Amino acid sequence: MVLIIGGAYQGKLDYALGRFGVTKEDIYFCSDTDIKIPAGKKIVYEIDKWILALVKDGADIADNAKSFVAENPNAVIICDDISCGVVPIDSSLRKWREETGRAVGQIAQESSEVVRLFCGIPTQIK
Repeated sequence: MVLIIGGAYQGKLDYALGRFGVTKEDIYFCSDTDIKIPAGKKIVYEIDKWILALVKDGADIADNAKSFVAENPNAVIICDDISCGVVPIDSSLRKWREETGRAVGQIAQESSEVVRLFCGIPTQIK
């Protein structure tokens, strides 16, 4: 598993498409309403939105993250870094931010590689 993190609009998806030679058909685009990610996709994009869907649903984030890792050991995971900036005033959005940090930490531990993109420049951090 490879985890790619970085701020919004920093080129994470373009980097993954170029590096791993996949097509847009190989990508699962997460949404904040879908709590199930289909297994077998090569790239899972914006996993932070999936975590928001789980928070809205009241699901156990840690258990879902653990299951996700087990079901997708070869996936490239892309996540916006939502840990920087202003802390949301809305309690559910604060919970989403906190749970995203925890879940991405779990995913990073299981990943063979973690890359952070800033201004389109990749930096390998694991």
